[in-house]
Amino acid sequence: MNICIVGVGYVGLVTGTCFAEFGNHVICVDKDEQKIDSLQQNNIPIYEPGLEEMVKRNQSAGRLNFTQDVNEAVEKSLAVFIAVGTPSDSAGSANLEFVYQVAETIGKLMTGYKIIVTKSTVPVGTGKEIREIIRKNQEEDIPFDVVSNPEFLREGSAIEDFLRPNRVVIGTDNEQAAAIMKDIYSPLYRIEIPFLNTNVETAEMIKYASNAFLATKISFINEMANICELVGADVHEVARGMGLDGRISRKFLHPGPGYGGSCFPKDTKAIVKLAETYGYRFKIVESVIEVNERQQMLMVDKIEKVLGDLKGKRLGIWGLTFKPNTDDIRDSPAMRIIETLIKKGAIVSAYDPAGMESAAKILKEVNYVKDIYEAAQDADALVIITEWNEFRYPDWEKVQASLRLPTVIDMRNIYEPEKMKTRGFNYHCVGRGHE
Repeated sequence: MNICIVGVGYVGLVTGTCFAEFGNHVICVDKDEQKIDSLQQNNIPIYEPGLEEMVKRNQSAGRLNFTQDVNEAVEKSLAVFIAVGTPSDSAGSANLEFVYQVAETIGKLMTGYKIIVTKSTVPVGTGKEIREIIRKNQEEDIPFDVVSNPEFLREGSAIEDFLRPNRVVIGTDNEQAAAIMKDIYSPLYRIEIPFLNTNVETAEMIKYASNAFLATKISFINEMANICELVGADVHEVARGMGLDGRISRKFLHPGPGYGGSCFPKDTKAIVKLAETYGYRFKIVESVIEVNERQQMLMVDKIEKVLGDLKGKRLGIWGLTFKPNTDDIRDSPAMRIIETLIKKGAIVSAYDPAGMESAAKILKEVNYVKDIYEAAQDADALVIITEWNEFRYPDWEKVQASLRLPTVIDMRNIYEPEKMKTRGFNYHCVGRGHE
């Protein structure tokens, strides 16, 4: 099948590449000339394990193409996927400017039946708006259908998530559109992936509901961790005891400095604003957002509790991205924590396997170093904010020799407190009893 992907950001690039891997012929369109030129040369603008090899393989096979020519891409394709960004606006709502621009362009260019598929995360009701915009911009009455097909990709494991998803959601009331979508995703039928067919509005809501609930689990376990510290309980065992209940599950019950990235912060704010437009307050998610913002500052308080006045203190930071296996620093707790530490007078050296180039454009006062040991050199404390695998088994003797003081503040609970104390470290973590 011929497929057009409009928008070659994270979601668009992964989606287009994986559809090509399924055997479809995919044209990815973006206005950014530099990005398209780079992709045509197999240079991937994002860090995502396995993606570069897949792009090369499918470009070489002729199934994956990148262009700025939206006219040709729309003309050749039966299915046009909208995968442009929907960032938060100043009020916290989803900014749909780019989505509507694409819909307008599609309306003007259509010469035959197509399905228009929304991959971008959009508020409930956007599908209807897209339909009206396309109709208004058609030169003649050409039939089409609008489908909602939300993405559930986790940065760092997006290829696996696309090729072996928990579910595929297809939002449409039209049988022909549903059949085309099932044809596009046919390889997943063979491995018995669940498909959920709904109307457009329900599909749009499933995406927001899923992200809001996962964010809620994170904020909940962070609150529990803070209470565990006060009462002397171990949040790891609390989370394990909770997670063994099948109604709860262990996933996303990992305490830390809070959630970040391109989805949870944006989507929680957007669903709160969506509720407000209908005269309803989504109080649980409002609290989730508040708890997440507070949690980051509680991590700064933890550092101050250990070191006292931060003015002139040297801190080694491991981790800048919002999670491991990505170069994404958007709304990363690490970035806000470091920014606050610097404002309080701390001197920061930082290392991250993938995020330093992006971070350096924002936090210019940080000394970005070549490895974990240089980050620890002469530091009054080592602070771990992102749980990259390469941080799990360092040479602790070398780390201790590098530090000015043997103090480790672990915001991701990577290490066992007793083992760290046996190694001679003044070790502090999150929610694992009295410190």
